[in-house]
Amino acid sequence: MNTQSSITIINPDSAGIDIGASSHFVAVPAERDKETVREFEAYNPDIHKMIEWLKKCKIKTVVMESTGSYWIPVFEMLEQAGFEVNLVDAHHVKNIRGRKSDVIDCQWLQQLHSHGLLSAAFRPEDKMVELRNYVRQRSMLIEACSTR
Repeated sequence: MNTQSSITIINPDSAGIDIGASSHFVAVPAERDKETVREFEAYNPDIHKMIEWLKKCKIKTVVMESTGSYWIPVFEMLEQAGFEVNLVDAHHVKNIRGRKSDVIDCQWLQQLHSHGLLSAAFRPEDKMVELRNYVRQRSMLIEACSTR
């Protein structure tokens, strides 16, 4: 009798992205491409290349950490391209020991997401995001004027 159990894959069409200031590392399941991890620069043309690669790999859902504000354009472009995008709190994932590189980070995110072990962070609707940006900009302008 086999007593070994396996964890069920909930999101088989998932990718993990480690967001960085200058580049993003993306991992897909092993059977989707010969190169399961790729690095893409953080510029729009490179993000478009990343989207095309994810589509070629038949990815439907993507998970990424909320690192500073670098994730915002990637999130929005992936969402506009039709992917289900999940943003996770970096603190929840960083508590796992042994993660040492961007490549391992994106693979770990992909693996956790494929098994349904990550909870998506709250992301308000587009209108609320726009309003929050206006409020932040107004606060920054008021603060800048008051320091003179």
